[in-house]
Amino acid sequence: MNRSLLLGGAAAVATMTGCSAGASDTSGSASGGAQSGMPSGGPGGAGGMGPGVTEVKYADFTGVTTDGTVVDDLFSIHSTGVSTDAVVQAAQAFLDGLSTKVRRASVFDVDDDEWLAWSNVDGYERKGARMGDLTEKQRNLGYALLGAALSADGLAQTRNIMKLNAFLGDYNGGGKETLTEGHYYFTFMGTPSTTKPWGFQYEGHHVAINYFVLGDQVVMSPTFMGSEPTSATYNGEKITLFKPETKAGLALLRSLTSAQRRKVVSADEKGGTDMVAGAGQDNLKLAYQGLAAKEFTSAQRQKLLDLVGVYVGYMDDGHAAVKLKEVAEHLDDTYFYWIGETEDSSAFYYRVHSPVVLIEYDAQSPLAYGENAQMGGGGAPSGRPSGMPSGQPTGMPSGGPGGGGMGMGGTPTQQHIHTIIRTPNGGDYGVDLLKLHLETDH
Repeated sequence: MNRSLLLGGAAAVATMTGCSAGASDTSGSASGGAQSGMPSGGPGGAGGMGPGVTEVKYADFTGVTTDGTVVDDLFSIHSTGVSTDAVVQAAQAFLDGLSTKVRRASVFDVDDDEWLAWSNVDGYERKGARMGDLTEKQRNLGYALLGAALSADGLAQTRNIMKLNAFLGDYNGGGKETLTEGHYYFTFMGTPSTTKPWGFQYEGHHVAINYFVLGDQVVMSPTFMGSEPTSATYNGEKITLFKPETKAGLALLRSLTSAQRRKVVSADEKGGTDMVAGAGQDNLKLAYQGLAAKEFTSAQRQKLLDLVGVYVGYMDDGHAAVKLKEVAEHLDDTYFYWIGETEDSSAFYYRVHSPVVLIEYDAQSPLAYGENAQMGGGGAPSGRPSGMPSGQPTGMPSGGPGGGGMGMGGTPTQQHIHTIIRTPNGGDYGVDLLKLHLETDH
């Protein structure tokens, strides 16, 4: 692997058991149903723990496609009318506040492979400016940058994921460095500018935000957000995540007729993990599945846009509206697909997939949180933080890597959710826009 997995204590089990990128084969193809069970490959393996050996180099990037062929002429360089001045200024202020050493270690070329070297696992070795190593003033400048790039909901979601990461560290008594609010990193590609291409990446356990800027255009994908648990009380604050994503998915599904549902809902059972487009899957081949919105009523189409709006709405409001308009232009070719049950509390998977957007929601098996959940052979410490849900699946499932999956064979639950949004056909990381920029301006 080009990045080491820092395995040790509680973090080791959480890392090895599938706070993972997804399950697919080494070619990055998932033309059929989403894979279930243990991700292919543990540390040093081919698939599930983050980029690893499946990491695509920037020069070889094509993006998610249905069959390996990129659909042309989907994106263009144009004015959105939405200023990026605030995010440029906030990024520059954050960089100016860093020491020379940290800044040098945090800035890369705009087309650097570092874009694609992200992971959602906690024990992944990262580059850049680590929030926990910064002064309070520096951290506040970092949060100001996130505040300029994200909507209020997006900033709250990101900060709450970080807090529940710290809750998990307190709960299981391990991962004293990685399962904290401080183990999140900023890297920058290019120099903040209102005219030249640049971007930044913010990542750590259960968060990876890739934010590309060209003039007043923004691409915020891939963006991964997840949590285990998704609801708990941390430092006296009750935090609950992914309710909008859950409710909007159910609302769309329940609006469908019986005949439509038969096309949308897979015959496959919900697996421990069904996400296919996570870290390391940048050139994924993923065929459309489910039902296209051209067969939806106008009310159903609006519910589909409402669902997409939840995910798009984590970027700043102006650019979220621009992205949602782009999605609406391809709505007829937008497919909705579902695996699992359909009750309010059910653990399910759904996918929204079009030429310009790919969204996955996956309620997964518990790995590190629950009554008697074992972390590295230990259990939850006495006096653990409050927030334990009633009826949480207990214990670690039998088996280990290659033998049923440590954590991947248990009953999926809404207390462990992974989500991702991507821009297929070369749009992720702003790659297509950068190519167009270089072709036309240089």
